Amino acid sequence: MLEFAILGLLQEAPMHGYELRKELTAKLGAIRAAISYGSLYPTLRRLQAAGWITEAAETPATAEEVPALTSRRGRVVYTITAEGKERFAQLIAQAGPETYDDTGFGVHFAFFARTDQATRLRILEGRRRKIEERREGLRDVLGRAAERLDAYTLELQRHGLDACEREVRWLEELIANERSGRAPTAPDSRRVGGRGDNDSPPTPGTSRTERP
Repeated sequence: MLEFAILGLLQEAPMHGYELRKELTAKLGAIRAAISYGSLYPTLRRLQAAGWITEAAETPATAEEVPALTSRRGRVVYTITAEGKERFAQLIAQAGPETYDDTGFGVHFAFFARTDQATRLRILEGRRRKIEERREGLRDVLGRAAERLDAYTLELQRHGLDACEREVRWLEELIANERSGRAPTAPDSRRVGGRGDNDSPPTPGTSRTERP
């Protein structure tokens, strides 16, 4: 998933490692915790070895980008190669089970604007099936073992069930929009960050109930 995200970002513009970290944070939002930034530079080296990216140049590092007590070395700028663009095209066209998991779905969703409609639909429908299975499993636990669970465990199971139900509704709305050729409706900017924030669509791979 990190490989996919890096290639996708470098399709937009050449970047150095610090910029890539910032863009990954902005692009992936809540799911960024699932990607280890400690693996960023090893992944960059692996992409270079495969011929999918190359070092373009070095630019001077600014003070804010250099940790205290370290030297201000130049920043290596990475750019995607023609082979890297082909690799990204292969990855973005994938719609298998790996794209239904929380991290895989979130990363692919972040690049949905550049994904064809048929692939988007396959991923959304696969994700919906996965969450429906998760929801039914939680319902089964609550139906068979609720009386054996302590109050906190029971509340956690209910929270998970509610999260699944909300995500299924959100996915069904997205699927309906895709089938009708409509893009998702942007949330009202007046409500974002306010009391109405819980009414906006959940972050991919999470749900409205999982927001702080």
